[in-house]
Amino acid sequence: MQFPSQNLYSALRAAFPADLDQTAVYASACDGRPLNYSWRDLDRASACIANLLLSLDLPEGSRVAVQVEKSVEALLLYLATLRCGFIFLPLNTAYQQAEIDYFIGDATPAVVVCTPEHFGWVSKIAFKAGTRHVFTLGQERNGSLLERAAHCSDAHTPVRRTKDDLACILYTSGTTGRSKGAMLTHGNLLSNALVLKDYWGWRTPEQGGDVLIHALPIYHAHGLFVGVHGALINGSPMIWFNRFDARAVIAAMPRASVFMGVPTLYVRMLAEPALTREAAAHMRLFISGSAPLLVDTFAAWQQRTGHTILERYGMSETVMLCSNPYARDVRHGGQGERRGGTVGFPLPGVELRVVDDAGAALPAGEIGAIQVRGPNVFKGYWHMPEKTAQEFAEGGWFKTGDVGQQDARGYVTIVGRGKDLIISGGFNVYPAEVESWINEMPGVAESAVVGVPHADFGEVGVAVVVPRAGAKPDPEAIIARLRDTLAHFKVPRRCFVASELPRNSMGKVQKNLLREQYRELFLKA
Repeated sequence: MQFPSQNLYSALRAAFPADLDQTAVYASACDGRPLNYSWRDLDRASACIANLLLSLDLPEGSRVAVQVEKSVEALLLYLATLRCGFIFLPLNTAYQQAEIDYFIGDATPAVVVCTPEHFGWVSKIAFKAGTRHVFTLGQERNGSLLERAAHCSDAHTPVRRTKDDLACILYTSGTTGRSKGAMLTHGNLLSNALVLKDYWGWRTPEQGGDVLIHALPIYHAHGLFVGVHGALINGSPMIWFNRFDARAVIAAMPRASVFMGVPTLYVRMLAEPALTREAAAHMRLFISGSAPLLVDTFAAWQQRTGHTILERYGMSETVMLCSNPYARDVRHGGQGERRGGTVGFPLPGVELRVVDDAGAALPAGEIGAIQVRGPNVFKGYWHMPEKTAQEFAEGGWFKTGDVGQQDARGYVTIVGRGKDLIISGGFNVYPAEVESWINEMPGVAESAVVGVPHADFGEVGVAVVVPRAGAKPDPEAIIARLRDTLAHFKVPRRCFVASELPRNSMGKVQKNLLREQYRELFLKA
């Protein structure tokens, strides 16, 4: 695929419909009133914010760090950052002060945007790190960012960028306690958006048009790069939810055709009596990702709605890698079935291989480490050249850290994850990061955090703590302190005190034994 010599926003803008006064986003005000945005609104409002950013005389390659609640205005800020050619840095709204301190200190953004209620502590962190400009943006269309942007011109020509210029940095939890900033380029993001547009059969207005129900956060790849890019690159409107509401999403289905969610969202909708075949009759496609979809959920959804969920596989470092087919995939014998428990085929343009410990490719059906390469694979980790080099094998193959297999028909199945990664409600949790905080607490000698099954979140963390001699750590106090320190999804649901951790003959903690010991903890009636 040839990438045009322009930035990502220019490519998205080229897909807007000819009639810019059509509705692009169906949203609601905080009091529930309809609040719709036209395509012209998206273009002109993002231009105002872009002109504000450019008026700050920021250095080339400046980062714009954003920790705000989901809103259409937050989306406009993202589009404005692309227009300027700056680097967007979205941060999970659940991150606490210690985490924000690390991210801002590591990325050294020129601009930080936070919620009005967090301005006091965020601005202190930002100014200490050398950030010159801190703005606020609230869900009620308020804050200093919009107040300043309102005085700027609504005409703006996007800055030219090439496929290798950085567009975004996504921080992923670190396996050793230090988070890594995955650098994604304009080319990475555009190539993936165009591939998914074709592979998932997005319908143009001439074909009846698609409407996306957007109920995901926009601080990670799923909601921002897959959801938003998917709709914009096709000129498709979105029904916008600032927060997921199962009943409201089901009620919106007759006006929509595409929904993207993590498995937790499907589980919660299945709990609603309103979810019926009639409610979902107008829908064309349900997509699931960011965490493993249980086969039981896959089957239950099929039975209740008559629709077969399309499961796919991606990472912050690569955006989307694999997908069950929407229609017949001629590359794989014209197969078209979506198979529960698999993530389908590698997407067009993506190469995938399964290798053994020595890096040698394994035959079909063998289990090994998954490696990938393609135009969607990131540029590397921010300020971590050695870590970047370690994560790539010879020939440009990126080591995903996932374990899986590819059968003779081409279907890929993820059978495990390296480095003890926990995926809770679609969010990645690296035990080493959580353990590093627990181990610094008074009276704690060491700890181990493992993921165990949970009917709603897929997995949740459980912490096992070994006390120092003479100490008696309080499990509830440990959990409470973690809640004040870490994002909520990282905090273990339970904490237990044990005299020792199980170890093998080499002294390594046997986390598999802990997972087995506590695997029924949240599954009991």
